[in-house]
Amino acid sequence: MPALVRGGRQDSRKPAPRRAKASRGPIPAGKLHAVKSVGLSPAATGFAVVALLLLGGAVTLMTGGRAQALSDAVGQFTDQRLADAGFKLTKVHLEGVSREALPAVKAAMDLGRDQPLALMDIAALKLRIEKVGWVKEARVVRLLPDTLIIAVTERQRLAVWQHQGRAVVIDSDGGVIPEADAGHFPNLPLVVGEGAPESAGKVIPQIAARPRLMSRLEALVRVDDRRWDLRLKDGSLIQLPATDEEAALLRLDQLDQESRVLELGFARIDLRDPNVIAVRPRDGAVAAQPTDGGA
Repeated sequence: MPALVRGGRQDSRKPAPRRAKASRGPIPAGKLHAVKSVGLSPAATGFAVVALLLLGGAVTLMTGGRAQALSDAVGQFTDQRLADAGFKLTKVHLEGVSREALPAVKAAMDLGRDQPLALMDIAALKLRIEKVGWVKEARVVRLLPDTLIIAVTERQRLAVWQHQGRAVVIDSDGGVIPEADAGHFPNLPLVVGEGAPESAGKVIPQIAARPRLMSRLEALVRVDDRRWDLRLKDGSLIQLPATDEEAALLRLDQLDQESRVLELGFARIDLRDPNVIAVRPRDGAVAAQPTDGGA
């Protein structure tokens, strides 16, 4: 008879052996399939896998393995995950681009629909756009999940420069805009001669502020890279000084107010002497008029 114990009969079976404590060592490779993610969404799990792949890529680089293949695989996987999450390009807002510049700017952008927007190299895109001759500056803003905003500041088209048998469009800084066809800008002033682009940005705004003179202007000719001759459409010539063109143009304004000389026509008006205005009528006679400061 088995021995009795308070509270019930004694179990005659051998006690069960104690369970060994769980090993804290590494998990055998054959057991990895049993490990499951706990509490992670599919997106978080995907990005975790990307992190592991990137870590593996770093190790591969250090050991001289097939780095390029792994990098391509990681890029394709990440692109697809971002596209699946909705971060892909569907809209581009382009601001400040003229009709003439639009084809070159679009070609430089080189954007395709449904590109992964989050991984796009914005700095490289900005640089490509600013290499276009029309463009002075570009600003690119990424608006997740699907939009790019590109604001362009174009170079100001100032004049057409005719030199050595060529005609090109120049900007206000004297730079040539290579994509611009001079034949498409007949309303721009014509400048001629060596050194004209570098100096035109100062004198053209002064002439443009005088509509009566500007409407009659045929060309600005740079003389010895020192000063300007203004050739008018009726064949008249106005000679400006090498310095202080604005003061000379003010004297011309006064003369025109007094005698309407721009309407009457003349062969030449010489403004090079700050004290005397020499006017040569078409018949060849010369009339010299002293200015307020002259003798």
